[in-house]
Amino acid sequence: MLQSAAGGADSDADSDAADGLADLDSDEREDYVLRDSDLLILAARNEDNVSTVEVWVYEEASSSTGGEANIYVHHDILLPAFPLCLAWMDCSPSGSSSRANMVAVGSMDPGIEIWDLDVAEQVEPTCTLGGIDAAAQQAAVEAAQSAAGASSKSAKKKAKQKLKKKAAEMDKQLKPGSHSDAVLGLSWNREYRNVLASCSADKTVKVWDVVSQKCEHTLSHHRDKVQAVAWNPAESPVLLTGSYDRTACLVDVRQPSGAALSWSISADVEALTWNPGSPTCFLVSSEDGLVASFDARAGAGSNPIFRLSAHNKPTCAMSFCHGAAGLLATASTDKVAKLWDVSDNQPKLLASKEPKLGAIFTAGFCSDVPYLLAMAGAKGAVGVWDIRSSSEVAAKYPALMHDVVANQ
Repeated sequence: MLQSAAGGADSDADSDAADGLADLDSDEREDYVLRDSDLLILAARNEDNVSTVEVWVYEEASSSTGGEANIYVHHDILLPAFPLCLAWMDCSPSGSSSRANMVAVGSMDPGIEIWDLDVAEQVEPTCTLGGIDAAAQQAAVEAAQSAAGASSKSAKKKAKQKLKKKAAEMDKQLKPGSHSDAVLGLSWNREYRNVLASCSADKTVKVWDVVSQKCEHTLSHHRDKVQAVAWNPAESPVLLTGSYDRTACLVDVRQPSGAALSWSISADVEALTWNPGSPTCFLVSSEDGLVASFDARAGAGSNPIFRLSAHNKPTCAMSFCHGAAGLLATASTDKVAKLWDVSDNQPKLLASKEPKLGAIFTAGFCSDVPYLLAMAGAKGAVGVWDIRSSSEVAAKYPALMHDVVANQ
C-alpha cells in the first residue's frame, strides 16, 4: 500500500522518547522523522524465518534526488509470525480523536496485531485483536502447578502428566471472539474509523471495534477459507467477501444475521475490489487468472457484466486509480502488472510491465499521487511504476500527466 504519511515531526522531548528518537542528534532525528509529504509503502516480508513489516519511503524524481526517483526502507517492525495481510488505518486503539498512523497485521497466528508506524524500535504491538489469551494461560498454569505442589508424592507424577496435557491444550486457548486459524485478509472502514473487518482460514469473517478491541460480529456464510474482504466506498456498512468456496458474497453488518447475497466465481477467490466510479459494482479475481465484474443491483447469482482473462496465472491483486475513472491495475504470479481501461465495461489493455520483482503478490495505487502504482513480489523487493510513462495511459488520461505534491 502506498500513501502519504499521516504524522509529522514533533520537537517535543516526550514525543522523541516515545518515537524512539531520544538518543539521536538533531541531524539524525531530522533524517528519521516522517513528514506528511512523505510517500510511504508498507510491505510484509519473511526472510530466513524472520518476519517484518517494512516501512519504505518513496521520493519522486526531482532536483533534490538528482533527477532520479529514490526508494528506501525507513524502518521495520519485527513480527512474531509469518505475515499474510496488512491494512493501514488512522484510528488509534486508545480512542484518541486525533488521526494516528497505524497498521493492522494478519498472520499465520489467529490474532490481529496493530502497530504504531510513528514509533521506532517497538517490541510489542499497541494491541492485539483476538489471538492467544496469555493471561488466562498463565493463570491456568499457576493453578495447575499449585494443585500439583499440594498433592501427595504418588499423585504428583499424575499431576505433572495432566499439567503437560493441559499446557498443550492451552496453546489453543484464545481470547473471546478470536479467529481460530490464520488471518488471510483485512479491510479498514474509512467512514466508521474504529471498525476493522477480517477474514480467516477458519471460514469466518469478523467485524472488530478497534477501540474496545472486541469482536462485534462473526459471520459464517462461507464454506471454506475466506481470502479477502472489502468495505463498500459509498455504503460503509456493506461488506464484500471472497472465499475458496468459489463464491463472493455481500453482507450488511447492520443486519449480521441476515442472509448473504452470493455470486459464483470460476475458481478460488484471490482478491476483491469495488469500482469507485460505480459503487454498486465489484470485481473479483481468481486463481485461474480471470477477473469478473458484477453489479449488485442485478441480484445474487447474476451473470458478470464482463469477464476478463487478465493473466495466465493467479491474479493476486487489483486496484483502481483514484484519479482516472475506470483505470484498473492487475498483478499476478506470472510476474506481470497490467493496466486496463474498464470504463465502458469492455476491458481494453493499455499497458503491461514486468518489474522484475518475481511473482507479484500485491499492488496498489497511491490515493494521494494517483499515477504511482506500488508493487511487491517474491524476490523480497518493492517497486513503483509511474504509469505516466505509458503513452496509452497518457493519451487516455491526460489529467494524470500533472505532477502532484502529496497532501497539497
